[in-house]
Amino acid sequence: MTTTPIGPVGSTSLTSGAPTRTPKQTMDADVFMNLLVTQLKNQDPSSPMDTNAMIGQSTQLAMMEKLSQLASDGAQGLQTQQRAAAAALLGRTVTYLGADGAAGSGEVSSVAYTGSTPTVTVGSAILPLGSITGIAGA
Repeated sequence: MTTTPIGPVGSTSLTSGAPTRTPKQTMDADVFMNLLVTQLKNQDPSSPMDTNAMIGQSTQLAMMEKLSQLASDGAQGLQTQQRAAAAALLGRTVTYLGADGAAGSGEVSSVAYTGSTPTVTVGSAILPLGSITGIAGA
């Protein structure tokens, strides 16, 4: 009896091909809600989930959503503070550390808010706000 191979030797359908989606690395409200709904769908009708446990899980979901919102609000507050700090530098003489590690100084002539961190223009150098190391007195 002769056998014919189905595919190349050493390959299997389990290891070949790219994954269809990237797995989630964090627990968010959607994952938590899906787990809760799945748990409720698959529970034993003769011994349903304890009401206290269900209320506890709902409370955890609400707390997680509020913490996520708090983190988002904190990030927005930080961006607002950075924008205000950058705007306050206009016309001021600052010292800075350039991308090449060299120290420099000059007057801030403009501010841009194009990225997540404001940038300031000192002479011909465009610098992120974090590279400012000092501000000259008024």
